[in-house]
Amino acid sequence: MTKKLLSILVVVFTISAGFSQTKEELKSEQKAKKDSISAIQARVDDLQKQIDTYPGWKFGAFGTIGASFSNFNNWYAQGSPNNSAGNISITVNPHAKLDTDKYFWYNTANINLSWVKFDDKDDPNDDDSFRESSDVFNVTSLFGYKISKSLAASTLAEYRTTIIKNFNDPGYLDLGVGITWTPIENLVVVVHPLNYNFVFADNDAIFESSLGAKVVANYNRSFGGLKFNSNLSAFMSYEDSDLSNWTWINSLSYTVWKGIGLGFELGLRDSKQEALNYALGQWDGTGTAPDFDNVDNAVQVYTTFGLSYNF
Repeated sequence: MTKKLLSILVVVFTISAGFSQTKEELKSEQKAKKDSISAIQARVDDLQKQIDTYPGWKFGAFGTIGASFSNFNNWYAQGSPNNSAGNISITVNPHAKLDTDKYFWYNTANINLSWVKFDDKDDPNDDDSFRESSDVFNVTSLFGYKISKSLAASTLAEYRTTIIKNFNDPGYLDLGVGITWTPIENLVVVVHPLNYNFVFADNDAIFESSLGAKVVANYNRSFGGLKFNSNLSAFMSYEDSDLSNWTWINSLSYTVWKGIGLGFELGLRDSKQEALNYALGQWDGTGTAPDFDNVDNAVQVYTTFGLSYNF
């Protein structure tokens, strides 16, 4: 009996040792393969960096799509128990960039469109259609001739308006010359002391064109699946500070699967001309009429959050 038990223990020990040895061998093989994968990935990343820095045109785009819909029937806890509501938003940030040893040409755009609806089913006279809630269209073209590695003589054209409603009313076209500074990778700073801001609008008593300075700063960066882009564009009028304006747009996207992920965009804008134009449109004719001295020029803000896409 003792001999049989001893034999069984020897067999069990032998099998266990065999499994243990096999497991250690598998771990060793796995480690070797992981090291190989890391080495291959390093070579792939190096090739991608060469592709990204290779002279020539580069095209791409990213943006955000957001939508929500709801429907209520006999939901008495709220003021309108029978209603349907919806929100749709789309942002697009395309670019086409050319970079050579002697010159560069950067073309970018920012488009943000959204619509909302609220249909009170108990009110036959309400507006149940989708109405625009944000409407941004901005196109920029920057050409520069390189003086040194980080400095270039440049010219800029920038056009901004709305496209769903009131196209080119107002519309802004900046044309100017100056210098472009690229102190670090992914940062572009444009300083154009000679810039003319053409303003197109039906109400020329408020909207005026003027000569001034243009400053643009753009920074974009990628960290794996995370992409960030920040663009500040400011015009400072030499004729009157009331004619100045600035816009700052920040876009963030995180790719989860095959270019699809989550995205967020924040836009800030200051324009006293637009604030006054809106205030006069809301004025009922009583009291003091709004003007540049008394208008409430609050910072304009929009945000968008939803699914993002990259290509």
